[in-house]
Amino acid sequence: MNRAYDSRKAELAKIHIAKKQLQLDDDTYRAMLWTTARVHSSKELDAAGRRAVLDHLRARGFASRPRRARGKFPGQPHNIQASPQLQKVEALLAHAGRPWSYVDAMAQRMFSVERVAWCTAEQLHKVIAALAIDQRRRAKGAS
Repeated sequence: MNRAYDSRKAELAKIHIAKKQLQLDDDTYRAMLWTTARVHSSKELDAAGRRAVLDHLRARGFASRPRRARGKFPGQPHNIQASPQLQKVEALLAHAGRPWSYVDAMAQRMFSVERVAWCTAEQLHKVIAALAIDQRRRAKGAS
């Protein structure tokens, strides 16, 4: 798609996130749209109207969270928030300064599983143990 369309979608999404965050009911939300931009629905907003509505919502306490930068942790599994074991793997990788591809290769070598995100709980336990052993080995070599 084009850049203006993507920008419009992102701004409309922020408006709806702000509506939810500020716990605005539908009548209050529509009244705010009318007083701020003279429209009845957010899909009627032009670029200036979207900016005005977002500015108004920010003034009322909306704080958008910045998106996590893509590529910051290449190869990081999408299900990391759901699995405490994957979070532990991430912590051990960060401490060692290693990329996710390192544990993907471990999973391949140890279990013939292409990605660590696809490992079972038992397999993840073994990966964590191997990373902990590696961590102790590196700590012993550093002293």
